[in-house]
Amino acid sequence: MFNWSAQSSQSVGWLGGRRVAGMQIQHIEQLSQSIQKIEKGVLGSARELPFYTKLLSLPGVGKLLGMTITMEVGEIKRFADPGSFASYCRTVEAKRTSNDKKKGANNSKCGNKYLAWAFVEAANFAKRYDEQCRKWYDRKAAKTSNVIATKALACKLAKAAWYLMAEGTDYDPARMFGQPAKTK
Repeated sequence: MFNWSAQSSQSVGWLGGRRVAGMQIQHIEQLSQSIQKIEKGVLGSARELPFYTKLLSLPGVGKLLGMTITMEVGEIKRFADPGSFASYCRTVEAKRTSNDKKKGANNSKCGNKYLAWAFVEAANFAKRYDEQCRKWYDRKAAKTSNVIATKALACKLAKAAWYLMAEGTDYDPARMFGQPAKTK
């Protein structure tokens, strides 16, 4: 009969833990390979999606956000103007006022929550990696708050995306932010 002392049970536990850890590492490597294959197939088909390549030119929009926006929008012609599209993307405030008084609460859940997420994520990336977006965001955040500035940048990106998709134009930062002010 084997005597289970404290030291022998610790060494058996340690060996078992190593074996489990090794198996988990193998599973992670296999899953990573599967994910790479799936991503390769999805990205290959994404190039065929309408407007996908144009959306990649927007600041903050990468492969995943470009696919999400393209697939969630559907037919862009159903939106008459960029404001309607921005509203559907939940990047504008839902409010009803008359004579500067609140007249009830609008349905803040109207629109597409995935587009709302995508444009807020794009705004977060844009304010980090695009200089013009960062400058505009900083000016807006100084006047309001960080959350409102992020949402306002998301609205600008949504409207720019509408122009890219509906009118087939290319992204133009001067059109999105205006001409820079001349300094003396």
